Amino acid sequence: MNDFKLKLVLSLLGGIIFSFIFILLAFALPLQKEDEGVLKPKSQLDAISKAVQDRLER
Repeated sequence: MNDFKLKLVLSLLGGIIFSFIFILLAFALPLQKEDEGVLKPKSQLDAISKAVQDRLER
């Protein structure tokens, strides 16, 4: 097999494998970020801080 045919075959195989990887990633990764919801304060200090920030925004 001459060099041109070998390069052509290897290029096609590389493209197919490269495309296959991205197709698998498209199915494996989620499209949208899941809704995290409202975060609740972890401590009393967080609750006070949130209340002060809310009060200042008004």
